[in-house]
Amino acid sequence: MHKLRVTYVAGVVPGKWIDRFTERYPQIELSVQRLDEGDPLAALASDDADVVFVRFATGENPRDDTRHVIPLYAETEVVCAAKDHDIEYLDQSVSAAELAEFEHLDLADYPVAVGGVAMAMEVVSSGGFVARMPMSLARLHARKDVIYREVHDGEPTQIGVAWLKDTEKSEMIDEFIGVVRGRSANSSRQGSVRAKQQQGSAKTKRATQTGSGKSGKAKPQGKAKPRKRR
Repeated sequence: MHKLRVTYVAGVVPGKWIDRFTERYPQIELSVQRLDEGDPLAALASDDADVVFVRFATGENPRDDTRHVIPLYAETEVVCAAKDHDIEYLDQSVSAAELAEFEHLDLADYPVAVGGVAMAMEVVSSGGFVARMPMSLARLHARKDVIYREVHDGEPTQIGVAWLKDTEKSEMIDEFIGVVRGRSANSSRQGSVRAKQQQGSAKTKRATQTGSGKSGKAKPQGKAKPRKRR
């Protein structure tokens, strides 16, 4: 069985794409892994993944000569704070200026080894600090004692899907990217559909050529009957 390895950053919810792909291509085995720390693009370079879902700053697409990166959707930035913190009583959307007076945590100071984002949220719940992050991460690590508000002039991020340009699994990857981008099973942009269409066209062409090459003998015409004289 063919195998496709997919890695995604925390906050991405690839379940619908995985289910749709598995249903459409049961002959391909999918290996799916969430990456809570590190650069998923490094997994491509080291051949530890065939397709990765990556997070990057808006306007800073990491595509280059070796890989494709297609933006999928934007993520809103939020600020997380303890319940009953002053931020809870601000509007549903706050500005970066309003947040300047509060002590901020840096998520980079919370690697997986010390608990990652979950540990950062626990510190936030104590009330002494706030933390800014993509909304998807805030939802993933949601706590009853932590609230979040959208930062309307914050730094939005993008989620994109990336894969190498030169790979032996190009056909499988093309099918997976098609599912992620919402192509139907019969879309002519899918490689498998194009292949079937080309095969069908070739068969039709051969059948047409074979039919036009048949020869047949002309039917003999009967002799004209002599006209009777009156």
